Amino acid sequence: MPLNYSKWDQLELSDDSDIEGHPNVDKKSLIRWKQRDIHEKREQRNMRIAALAAEIDCNEILLARLKKLQDELTNSTDMPAAKRFSNEVDRLRTSPSPEAPPVESAQPVPYDEMIRRLLEVVANEAREDVDKKGKKGDEEKLGEVIGERLAYHIEKLGGVVETSKKEKTQLEEEKKKTITTEDMHEGWDSKYVPAKPEPAPVVKPKAKAKETTQTIETLNATSSSSSAPAASSSSAGADDVDDLPTMTPELKEFAKLPLWDFQRSWDFIKEHRAVVVEGASDALLVEAFEAETRGDKKLAKKAVHQSLLLQYGDKLGTDGLKLFFQRMISGGQKAHAVFAKDVEETYAHIAMRVEATREETANIDPGAEQIQLVAENPGVEIHFNVPDGPPPEHLVLEGPGTEGLDIEEVRKALQRRWDIFSSFKPEMQTALAGGNLDDVNRELGKMSVPDAEELVAQLDEGGILSFAEGGIRDETQGAGDEEEAEEAEAAA
Repeated sequence: MPLNYSKWDQLELSDDSDIEGHPNVDKKSLIRWKQRDIHEKREQRNMRIAALAAEIDCNEILLARLKKLQDELTNSTDMPAAKRFSNEVDRLRTSPSPEAPPVESAQPVPYDEMIRRLLEVVANEAREDVDKKGKKGDEEKLGEVIGERLAYHIEKLGGVVETSKKEKTQLEEEKKKTITTEDMHEGWDSKYVPAKPEPAPVVKPKAKAKETTQTIETLNATSSSSSAPAASSSSAGADDVDDLPTMTPELKEFAKLPLWDFQRSWDFIKEHRAVVVEGASDALLVEAFEAETRGDKKLAKKAVHQSLLLQYGDKLGTDGLKLFFQRMISGGQKAHAVFAKDVEETYAHIAMRVEATREETANIDPGAEQIQLVAENPGVEIHFNVPDGPPPEHLVLEGPGTEGLDIEEVRKALQRRWDIFSSFKPEMQTALAGGNLDDVNRELGKMSVPDAEELVAQLDEGGILSFAEGGIRDETQGAGDEEEAEEAEAAA
């Protein structure tokens, strides 16, 4: 394969034999002078090329404006050409545009100023020509001469532009004949830029809790009247407080974006990766609930809107967020309708829950102790075995495990359950029959602590509470009572 050395033809090389000078002048000085001469000529050429480029750009702008004025004068039908020309000169004199060429001068001359000067020259030349022909005051003849003189200057300016372009082309070709340090550039480079770390989730992962045999407990809410706080809080309550998603600064800013502006939300997500993390949508819903509680309904609805944006994108898979926003930004009417309905329904549900919470807490003394039923293990549900009535006269025991049972003892137990249930207030009976734990706890919260403790004991005695293990733990007592209860269970 033959080698091509033509690219080295543009190198400017010299040796000592190329430089001839006076024998009384040392050769090193001659070499330095030669080098300086080469660099000075190169710098002058570059400056000339830059000046020609600026001149060409400026003249082309002036040429375009002059041609536009020429067309207006030629096609002017509402007024004479001379009058139209005079109006344009007055406009340039009284209200010129500050637009000027991009030069390094402290006070560059605007384009309108340049054109005004040229038009004044055209007007003077036209008046002199009309006066020489003895037609002074003839507006029609003046307009014709103005058009002729304007065409002459346009042609002259066009010739200057063409001459400048040719000179600029020649200088650029001369510059390309030799390779200089200005032509050196970085052809290829490889740099390793480490990827940005993934943003941390807004909810910390739960630590694995030790498994215990205790499955339920009776909780007491925090009390301001007690002399000392409870030694330990319930696992369910503590987990709920600790695991609430927190609003990061990025999420707070994201929640304030306007409704239905999908393009702005998408741009924000692309610039802030910390928005699309685990727990972000839940944090926005919590913010919506808190904003609605504070009475900031606009922020609440915006937070719901932004939370659902993240949820929809997450449901669509790995690249779901991008696909979702593409669909919404492109204006899919059906997708818009579905999303808008979901936003309205979710916000209405949050508003309803806030109102219900207010009604629940309105009748509760904040300083009063309460007894509440809460499952210690989140996987366990609390049910209520509510009797339909007293045991029937003819009681029949069927099924495995009933062979050794005394039917009279069973009858007594069922009758005891019914008597206990009948002794409750109608509101408590309704709550137990509905099977909703929140309704039962609401009724317990209205009762004093001794009455609530007695009622819970009766529920346990009558078997109305459905627990994996029997026993009620009273959180109103101190830590010492809990330790004694655990020791008693271990001894048993």
